[in-house]
Amino acid sequence: MEHIEIGNVKIEKTAALAPMASVADRAYRIMAKQFGAAYCVAEMASVKGLCYSDRKTAELLCLSENERPAAVQLFGAEPEFFAKAVKIAEEYKPDIIDINAGCPMPKIVNGGAGAALMKTPALLGEIVRAAVRATEIPVTVKIRSGWDESSINAVEVAKIAEQNGAAAITVHSRTKTMLYTGKADRKIIKAVKDAVSVPVIASGDVTSVEDCVEMYEQTGCDLVMIGRGSYGRPWLFGQIRDYFDGKPVRSEPDLDEKLEIMRRHISLLVEDKGEYVGIKEARRQAAWYVKGINGAAKLRDDFSKMNTLADFERLTEKIREAT
Repeated sequence: MEHIEIGNVKIEKTAALAPMASVADRAYRIMAKQFGAAYCVAEMASVKGLCYSDRKTAELLCLSENERPAAVQLFGAEPEFFAKAVKIAEEYKPDIIDINAGCPMPKIVNGGAGAALMKTPALLGEIVRAAVRATEIPVTVKIRSGWDESSINAVEVAKIAEQNGAAAITVHSRTKTMLYTGKADRKIIKAVKDAVSVPVIASGDVTSVEDCVEMYEQTGCDLVMIGRGSYGRPWLFGQIRDYFDGKPVRSEPDLDEKLEIMRRHISLLVEDKGEYVGIKEARRQAAWYVKGINGAAKLRDDFSKMNTLADFERLTEKIREAT
């Protein structure tokens, strides 16, 4: 198995789990790692929230040993807050600290953070420099192609991040205005890879082993990162690992296997967050797992109404009995 190194962190060159707000929580990350994800990045946390001692923000930094190597991700728009937040993040012993310069959501960009930093490359450079100076932990940056089609500046931004000490760059090759629509442009990732000397992680439109292999071949990237392509499909990381291990790629799980994997995932959610919150958040996860099953629309509706672990178990048993 080939490896890459980000600072002093060694990562297998297969596929990593992307940071996805309100999705890639601890249960999701553990499932991805159990199936073979090489690396995980936690949900983004506000630097101001950390500096103002917000408990819920701090909880986003908690990493378990069976997720590693893993990163925490920070977002914000003020270098001075990043310098302080990085010191707080150190207490949670992340392997890597990632800076979010790619989130396109209005509540993030309206504050000048996330993908809005693509419009202020100099400010992003100051943020990276402040974070790097505050810690010995490798600092990475996740960016987009640009703000919109008329301002594709990923190469410029990546160079600035590298010059200010970033240990790796992740590129999601869509613009902010595209959100998650359209098709990611892999040529932009290749251009970034050709322009910097630090590792480049590629993200966007990877939903299969073939997509992952093509991403490596077409961009020359050092690592592939998967987000939405893993929804309800943690075994995708195992299939990719099989390929790079030179083994026969495991087949898609049958219905019984899929239901058992879903049960494990939901059990982790409930164990981590308690039954009330865990089951509420499990509604969306369950909807992804049943995609493609006969009667999926009705099943999604049923799962959207569950309130207890017993409800979940009853619904999964109902699926088994119907097949």
